[in-house]
Amino acid sequence: MSIAKRILSRRAFNALAGAAFLVAMAPATSFAQDVTIPIIVKDTTSFYWQIVLAGARAAGKDLGVNVPELGAQAESDINGQISILENAVAGAPAAVVIAPTEFKALGKPIDEAAKSVPIIGIDSAADSKAFSSFLTTDNVQGGRIAADGLAAAIKEATGKEEGEVAIITNLPGVGSLDQRREGFLDQIKTKYPGLKVVADKYADGQATTGLNIMTDLITANPNLVGVFASNLIMAQGVGQAIAENKLGDKIKVIGFDSDEKTVGFLKEGVLAGLVVQDPYRMGYDGVKTALAVSKGEKVEANVDTGANLVTKANMSEPKIDALLNPKVN
Repeated sequence: MSIAKRILSRRAFNALAGAAFLVAMAPATSFAQDVTIPIIVKDTTSFYWQIVLAGARAAGKDLGVNVPELGAQAESDINGQISILENAVAGAPAAVVIAPTEFKALGKPIDEAAKSVPIIGIDSAADSKAFSSFLTTDNVQGGRIAADGLAAAIKEATGKEEGEVAIITNLPGVGSLDQRREGFLDQIKTKYPGLKVVADKYADGQATTGLNIMTDLITANPNLVGVFASNLIMAQGVGQAIAENKLGDKIKVIGFDSDEKTVGFLKEGVLAGLVVQDPYRMGYDGVKTALAVSKGEKVEANVDTGANLVTKANMSEPKIDALLNPKVN
């Protein structure tokens, strides 16, 4: 065979091999694009849930999975979330990731959904044992962290861990919030006997309600020295009340989660601290875990995604800064 023919044959072989490689790869690529894993959050308008969605979006991109971003317009829209779950399951996805809005109400809908597709829970619990995996902050521990942070802030301001404190919960019946409340109250009772809980209030999911509750507490409890606002919305409302009344030096507030407004309050001394979760990880690992389950792979039943107390003193540390300024695009 001439040199020219040998070169031509080698080129033909390489071309055929390349074509065969592309054909072999095509089914895998097609399969990845066909996998759909919806994520359903509590409130698509909230910055916290936008971070969760950003994590899920990144996972979808990295894993080659279609991730519809679903959710109601308010955490109080329980029926709305149930309808969204039912519609998502009707589309026969590979799995569904959901942050249940309310513990009791979402139990049976999740049980029913799990008969058709694997369900991965994130952030908040539901009255169901049908989750293939559940990824969340240890919210009881988060409440304890808040109690420790509040006690430390009060001691720094007054020289002692004593005085009247209050807790304001965003909504009743929400698994994560109930657990934070439980952890906070238990830690105060067992570790800080000098702190007396004089108010244990529930709101309706609106920041303005948190503002009004806090304003009333200021009037009714002139000796109040501390407050735990157990989620982002309440931290916004309570922080606003503290700022308007210029009481940052007298009443120490620990919030939960963060956004631009609450971080601003922290910098200004309106809030003494924030217990910050890792919502980006919840979204990312939620989708990653859902994909693994859909393939029949073994996954952990429960995953603690962690929580940290952020104060003005540590907010510029790299680890904390990454939690306060996640990439949401």
